Amino acid sequence: MHVTAVLSLKGGVGKTTVVLGLAGAALRAGLRTLVVDLDPQGNATTALEPEGTETTIAQAMERPSAAVLASSIGVSAWGDEVDVLVGSEEVERHNHPDPNSQRLGRLARLLSAIPRNGDEPDTGVPAYDLVLIDCPPSLGQLTRSALVAVDRAVLVTEPTIFAVSGVQRAFEAVQAEREHNPDLQPLGVLVNKYRSRSSEHEFRVGELRELFGPLVLSGVLPDRSAVQQAQGAGVPIQRWDTPGAREISSQFDGLLGRIVRSRSGRSHRARARQAPDA
Repeated sequence: MHVTAVLSLKGGVGKTTVVLGLAGAALRAGLRTLVVDLDPQGNATTALEPEGTETTIAQAMERPSAAVLASSIGVSAWGDEVDVLVGSEEVERHNHPDPNSQRLGRLARLLSAIPRNGDEPDTGVPAYDLVLIDCPPSLGQLTRSALVAVDRAVLVTEPTIFAVSGVQRAFEAVQAEREHNPDLQPLGVLVNKYRSRSSEHEFRVGELRELFGPLVLSGVLPDRSAVQQAQGAGVPIQRWDTPGAREISSQFDGLLGRIVRSRSGRSHRARARQAPDA
C-alpha cells in the first residue's frame, strides 16, 4: 500500500485538485484508493460526495481504532474503488500548533488498521492499494501527523512569489519530520495553474528549479477551466472529455506512476509501531 500526503503551506494552490486528480487516475488504473480528508475545509469530501457515515475524521483522530476508522469511511460517488475518510470542520480541534509526540502518532496508528492486500479484512476496513492524504495549509498537528504516517509527500505550488515561499516551508517541514519517520521522502514539487504565456510564471518555475533542482517535476499542471468544470459536475477530470482535461489527465497519470514506482523501507504498520509514543 502506498501512502502519500499532498501538501503546501499556502492555501489556494490546488492541493485538493491534485488529490482528486490522483484519485481519478488511480480509479482508471484499477487501484483501490482511500482519500483521507484531513483539511478542515473538507473540499475533498464535498467533491467526492461519499455516502453517509456514523463518524468522521474528527472522531477517528480522537480514538484511532479499526472500528472508528471503518465507521468514518464512505464510498464516494465516483464508484466503489474510491473511498473517503470523511472530513469535518471539527478536525480543527486536533490541529494543535505544538503537538506532543503522542498526538503526532495518531494518524499512523489509525492507518495501521488498514489490512494489507491479500489479507482477509476482519475489521470492516477494506484493503487499499493507495492512500492519499489531503493536508491543511498549515503546519500544526494535522499536517505533521500526516508526515509521520506517509511514505511520500507531494509538494504543490503555484508559480507565484508567495506560493514559492510556502513550498520552501513545506519542504523544510518534510525534512524536519524525518526525525519521526526516517522513510519519509519528498516525491517532488508539482507546479499547478501554470500559464505558458506568463513571464512571471516562467520566472518562478526557473526559481523553483534553482531551489529544488530535480525535485521539481517536469510535468507542470496547466491552468485550465476543465478542472473547475469537472469538479462542478462531480466527476473525475479523466471523465471530462475536452482537450484541456486530457492534457491534465496525462500529467496525473505520470504522477501516479511515480508514486507507484516509489518504495518505502517500512510498512504502514511498522511506522505505526514506531510512531511517537505508539
